[in-house]
Parts: sequence; C-alpha cells; structure tokens
Amino acid sequence: MTYMHRATARDNTHESNLHTFAHSLDDQSCPPALPCVKKDMPQILDVLMLGRCSHEFSWPRRAANGEYYQVCLLCAAEYKYDWKTMRRIERVDHSMPEPTVARSRSHSKKSSWVPRARRLKLHIPLRYRVRNLGTWSEGKIENISQSGVLFQGPEALPLNALVEMVFEMPEAISGQKKSNVLCQGRIVRSKDGRDPAEGVGLVAAILDYRFLHQD
Repeated sequence: MTYMHRATARDNTHESNLHTFAHSLDDQSCPPALPCVKKDMPQILDVLMLGRCSHEFSWPRRAANGEYYQVCLLCAAEYKYDWKTMRRIERVDHSMPEPTVARSRSHSKKSSWVPRARRLKLHIPLRYRVRNLGTWSEGKIENISQSGVLFQGPEALPLNALVEMVFEMPEAISGQKKSNVLCQGRIVRSKDGRDPAEGVGLVAAILDYRFLHQD
C-alpha cells in the first residue's frame, strides 16, 4: 500500500495543535484552501516538479516478490529499499517487465531460521498517545527496523492499540534531513524495563506516516 500526497499540501504544525492531526490521517478530502482537481485533468504542479522533486518517502513496503520498496509521497516515484544497508537502491522502472525467477525443484527441507531484522539504533525523543485521545506522553526511541519502532514510555499500552507518534524520522528512511512526522502505528509488544525508572519498552508496527511541515 502506498500513501501519496500532493506537493502543494502543507501543514502548519505546532505543539498546540497536534491533536488536530488525529483526523488528518484518515481524511482523504481536499484541503479547504485548495480546489479539488479532477483525475482526468493534467496536474501542472506535478509537471513542473518533474526531475527536481525533493522526495519525501513513505515507510518501506514489501512487494509480492518479497522485496522492499519506497514511494515518494510527492511525485509517486518508486525506489527499491535494502533493509540490510538501510538505503534506497535503484528506481523502479515499470516500463520493463520484472525478470522471472526459476523455481527450484529441490525437495530439501527449508530452514525455519529467520535472520533478525536490521535495526537502526537511535536515541531520539518522541511524543505518543493512543489514537484520538488528547493526552500526549513523552518517550524515547531506541531503534527502528522493518518491523517497526522500539521506544520507551512511562506506562504499558494494550496490545493492538492504535497509537500516534510524533518524532524525527531518520534521513535513511524519509529522504529528508530533520523531517518530523506524524506516525500511525499499532502496539505489537510491550515489556517492563530492567530499571523501573526507564519505563516500559513498547514496539509499534508502523502503518503509515505523514510529514509535518513548518513555515
């Protein structure tokens, strides 16, 4: 699943209005200040930005063939993504058919061992809350991987709870330096820390995010 936004859509985000973004993730309508553009009409801004897009990338998605890719939220360009090195590779050219991979006829038993996902260690602050609730909590991110984000918080959250998180997404993923994002995730694991002062370790699978721009 990809998540695309027009280059003209920008949000003025401040700490005082973070709660308003709870609805913006689900809102697919046109911004009040901008007229809706019909799908069959040429989008002039998209034409003007060809070849010089600043690229704001979505969270890496997994294709049917098992490979990961990212989509630019501004120009819709797709790039392959390598989690081992945590970097984008070549751009995906849909004009060329993807090579078919011959299936092996070997009946040997496959190993059930799965290598641990590569993690990008971080120590950056974040604010988070259960979705649509007004109270934000302070936490700290420990690492980010393809499975989501691991962070420390003051208290445990229910499994499968939808959460919203605001933090600075690493450039290796976002394509932008110092890019703050509003991220939507789902709690998949929590555990008490060794030191009660450290709070609770929470793992959230990232479902989607959007960039927060300040003028």
